[in-house]
Amino acid sequence: MILTLVSLSGCSLLPPDLDKALDPSDTQTRVFIVPAGSSGYRVGDLLEVAGFIESTNHWKWFLKNEQESNCLKAGDFLVAPSMTIPEISEVLCGPPIPDDEPFTVLEGWRIREIDEALAAKGWADAGEYTAAASNLSLFTLPQDMAGDLPNLEGYLFPDTYMVEPNRDPDNFVRRFIQRQLNAFRDQFLIPAGATVNLRGLNDLVIVASMVQREEPEPSLMPIVAGIIWKRLDNDWHLGIDATSHYSLLEWNDRAGLLAALRDPDDPYNTRLRPGLPPTAIGNSGLDALNAAMSPEHSRYWYYLHDSNGRLHPARSAAEHEANRRRYNVY
Repeated sequence: MILTLVSLSGCSLLPPDLDKALDPSDTQTRVFIVPAGSSGYRVGDLLEVAGFIESTNHWKWFLKNEQESNCLKAGDFLVAPSMTIPEISEVLCGPPIPDDEPFTVLEGWRIREIDEALAAKGWADAGEYTAAASNLSLFTLPQDMAGDLPNLEGYLFPDTYMVEPNRDPDNFVRRFIQRQLNAFRDQFLIPAGATVNLRGLNDLVIVASMVQREEPEPSLMPIVAGIIWKRLDNDWHLGIDATSHYSLLEWNDRAGLLAALRDPDDPYNTRLRPGLPPTAIGNSGLDALNAAMSPEHSRYWYYLHDSNGRLHPARSAAEHEANRRRYNVY
């Protein structure tokens, strides 16, 4: 929207020093909002009140003598007190910052991958998301979630979010994490109701994260979930290699995985250690969460995937070994 300049009504202004910023040392940009329908002079009033310029009269002199008012637009802009009046005018004549932008958290992503994706966008410093997600006291947590977890892994709901990283950059990461927690609550926890209590929410979230990584086909996730719960209920080792991937910097680090599989001290090694790993191994989508909550009971105790990713369950160790040889999976 183009803004109009009103007359000065006889106001006499001395030429200001346009190369002088209000505070050259304060380079932190902040969101400055130009309301729709504002006159060019009204923008000066708002800039002074917001602490970006020394005097609205300087702004008015600049608009009158430099004829810059016709390019000013309504919207949100990033401005700093270290900017001079001509520099601020240049920003306000440019494109406003977008109201929001899409950001997709993929199903199965760990906190690590979300952190890297936000840093790659330039929306957060590397490690900022990880640090916030490790401080549960910052957030309103979903009901029935254990409060002594080391981080929020498994509760950061994957989805495409419309985000506003530039509106409040100091609090962007915290606001985004709370939105993920709210989405977990609204899209899974509330519809699930009391059913989540049959297994306990934390155990359910951990199992869902393994299902998410183990089975790509949503229709087969309940079978895999059923096998995992069945092994747990009968005190079998889970033997799920995906859990040993979790602590690796790169998920597909083959050498790192082989070392982790031989490490009895790795708490995520479900080949050598009984029970569940200490946390989820990623953040599950709705299909995996529902599969963990409503597993399919079957005769199977084992499963593997062939080179095409097809699931092959087995009823016994002998049948499982036969599948290994048949599909060359070791």
